Amino acid sequence: MNAKVNPIPQGMYTITPHLACEGAANAIEFYKKAFNAVEIMRMPGPNGKLMHAALKIGDSTVMLADDFPEYEGGKGPKALGGSPVTLHMYVADTDAAFQQAVQAGATVRMPPTDMFWGDRYSQVTDPFGHHWAIATHIKDMTPEEMAAAMKQQMPPC
Repeated sequence: MNAKVNPIPQGMYTITPHLACEGAANAIEFYKKAFNAVEIMRMPGPNGKLMHAALKIGDSTVMLADDFPEYEGGKGPKALGGSPVTLHMYVADTDAAFQQAVQAGATVRMPPTDMFWGDRYSQVTDPFGHHWAIATHIKDMTPEEMAAAMKQQMPPC
């Protein structure tokens, strides 16, 4: 039977983050505690490392694997000395989600703050080196309102 296969699997979106980290099995447990992640699957690999795993956080899938520094592109944030990437996560209550992440072991980068673009916004770094923005949209704003609010909130450069 030649049934047509959907090019984007059910439950997936066009862009899905795929994280490499030292200790992926521990990262899964952290994401469960910090972000209420639900484990979808895991595929063990050599030497007890995870070759691939998938989690559901909210309505989105996050894939992850142990870092394999011996392969190009297989290094996690700790091996790289940090990450330039921030995963942005919208939630119903920024303050509660931020507190849950910190209690689970995340490091504070920015406490919850009402931002000029209309979000209540915070940032944490997970124990594996990945940065997370946690936000709740609290006000719809026009581009002009955002520009005026940015002038009030941001110090001049």
